[in-house]
Amino acid sequence: MRDSDTVMGRFETPTTADLPDDVQERIETETERAGFTPNVFPALAYRPSHFRAFFAYHDALVEKTALERAEIELIIIAVSGVNDCLYCVVAHGALLRIHADAPRLAEQVATNHRTADINDTHGAMLDFAVKLTEAPARIEEADLARLEEHGYSRQAIWDIGSVAAFFNLSNRLAQLADIRPNEEFYDLGR
Repeated sequence: MRDSDTVMGRFETPTTADLPDDVQERIETETERAGFTPNVFPALAYRPSHFRAFFAYHDALVEKTALERAEIELIIIAVSGVNDCLYCVVAHGALLRIHADAPRLAEQVATNHRTADINDTHGAMLDFAVKLTEAPARIEEADLARLEEHGYSRQAIWDIGSVAAFFNLSNRLAQLADIRPNEEFYDLGR
């Protein structure tokens, strides 16, 4: 049985006080915002230069996008479910529950987005994100055309693909390091 206070199982979690000032500041900001320190922050601080790049791209994906925040979280949950990434399913499940005001949706999407309580537009979006995850070489123009038929612009399609691609990376890092979900995430948004 794992210790619930363990941040990650395969690498030593750095001590925040030993990190560069900008990394410490970002961790403190996220701790204040959430009311606890999401484990992904001290875990990825294992490599401060990677931490900076990771969160700069993450921030661009969620702040400068043609997508709604709930759509971003839907993509993250679908991709993370396909990739069996416990940390991302639990952490972003909490964010989806909050942004979509839907307490059961995260589990539905993580398990099988095709049977989840979502509209056809979001179904098409998640079909695309999952195909990009499972069979990226099979993406073709018809996949983009389907999204356009559902009202997504080319820029939004780029954003859908970028979120899916980024969280495939994130899932793999979380699994490599065995990043554990914070207990607080399980109850958020319920």
